[in-house]
Amino acid sequence: MSDEPFDLAVVGAGIVGLGHAAAALERGLRVVVVDRATEITGASVRNFGHACVTAQTGRAREYAERSRELWLRYARRAGFWARESGTLVVARAADELAVLDDWSRDEPGLTLLDAGEVAERAPVRAATGGAFLPRDLQVDPREAAPALARHLAAAGAGFRWRTAALGAGDGVLHTSRGPIRAGAIVFAVGHDVDQLYPDVAEGAGVVRCGLDMLLAEPAALRAPLPHPVLTGWSLLRYSASNATPAAKALRERLATEHPELYALDLNQMYTQRPDGTLVVGDTHYRGTAVAPFQAEASFAALAGVTEELFGVERLPIRERWQGVYASGPEEFLIAAPADGVRIVSVTTGIGMTTGLGLGEAVITELLG
Repeated sequence: MSDEPFDLAVVGAGIVGLGHAAAALERGLRVVVVDRATEITGASVRNFGHACVTAQTGRAREYAERSRELWLRYARRAGFWARESGTLVVARAADELAVLDDWSRDEPGLTLLDAGEVAERAPVRAATGGAFLPRDLQVDPREAAPALARHLAAAGAGFRWRTAALGAGDGVLHTSRGPIRAGAIVFAVGHDVDQLYPDVAEGAGVVRCGLDMLLAEPAALRAPLPHPVLTGWSLLRYSASNATPAAKALRERLATEHPELYALDLNQMYTQRPDGTLVVGDTHYRGTAVAPFQAEASFAALAGVTEELFGVERLPIRERWQGVYASGPEEFLIAAPADGVRIVSVTTGIGMTTGLGLGEAVITELLG
């Protein structure tokens, strides 16, 4: 460890932490990123790679719009894949169409589609209509965060891998490899905020959310997906669609007709990576700890709804995995336990959508 001070020390090399580091580097500041792992292995590489801009409201929409600009900027600079894909929302029932109709009245960028237009965009069955969200982006989650970290390192950020943060005070970040002096310190450790600041986590109601996800072989679909695909289940998950008057009836109908899927807290959505593999998800379960044991019934449910939607006989599965992210009653946790110290987490599973813009906003407030 160098005795030379940094302007900013960031704990956590996920998208939120990298967003803070990138914003500080843009200001010409001296930055170090500390992470207890040897590479990025958390929520930032276990997700859909979907920046769902249009479905956000309030602060989340502001952060998402700025993140959109930053994703495109860093994709060019760091050389990772990103596409301005938009998102296709597939409706298969009248109450889903009602939610989309309500949503379109408040969102001029949302384009309503008829059944034929949906079929032209994706190889789905029994669509009655849908919508297109043109502002949304897609990256490959397994590529984007590591590529951004390499770019920031080449631009001058220091990275201290396999180094655990122990606490901070008086301009010093204490780590398992010694102290680091820094003018400002940001803890962007996601769901592990309770490991360093348990009172902050408990006061904000932050727990862990576990996910079950699948990766299907390229042969899973009859035709490529040019856009991420959301379904009626997704309309209950995002603030803009869930706030519509019609959302209550949709929720009641899905809970009544599909209680087993409702109990899984399903978000039936899909993104296709550049190699053609299909990311399938996801379920949700919460607690202060997430058990490592994943039920095969959850994966069977994910495969079943996918086979039914796309009209395939058997989904060819390449991988299964568990995701974990911070979950709380608010969309974001931003706390200041001491002067020059910030604790920052995205607590609704929209880190890829908002993380870069959130980091920039916090750095502006913290460092000007």
